[in-house]
Amino acid sequence: MNCPDPTLHDPFHGREGPAPRALGGIETSSIARGIEATDAMLKAARVELLAGNPVCPGKYVALVGGAVAEVESAVRAGEAAAADTLVDALVIPNVHPQVLQAFSATTFPETLAAVGVLETFSVAAAVVGGDAAVKAARVDLLEIRLARALGGKAYVLLTGEVAAVRAAVEAGAAAARKQGLLLGTSVIPAPHPDLLSRLV
Repeated sequence: MNCPDPTLHDPFHGREGPAPRALGGIETSSIARGIEATDAMLKAARVELLAGNPVCPGKYVALVGGAVAEVESAVRAGEAAAADTLVDALVIPNVHPQVLQAFSATTFPETLAAVGVLETFSVAAAVVGGDAAVKAARVDLLEIRLARALGGKAYVLLTGEVAAVRAAVEAGAAAARKQGLLLGTSVIPAPHPDLLSRLV
């Protein structure tokens, strides 16, 4: 069965105002419970709903932004409401601005010294891994793909010099592994031009 292509790919499209200081979210195995948990998050704290969408295969993801304490309170409420349908959750204080930009994959250089890939079993692990990667080394996040026609998986694409990409991938993998849902990583020096045109 083909999975739909949800709009979560760019949760910040059309958003105005400064980027949130903290990013939080939940991922549930039930769409109905996910919607209920999202409502609980918004009622529990002063946060902005950045995304709330069904994702493949029949899960639900909600992302919120705001002050750190407010995001933490919202995610706790979402976790409680999700109960046994909770797949994963995240809170990132001082989220890196590139993380928010990478959801829309709006920048892509013509040539790349190296490409790094993080693949995870959950949206939360990819977001946490991407944030850790870009904070660890001088790299650029190309895209964070959030379970869009991926069978519930997610991945991070990043670029930079080879050594920086290796360091970033190691840091991102460690963070995703700590989250508990790392699937795999790759570092590709001097990627072929034909590959670049297909990445994003």
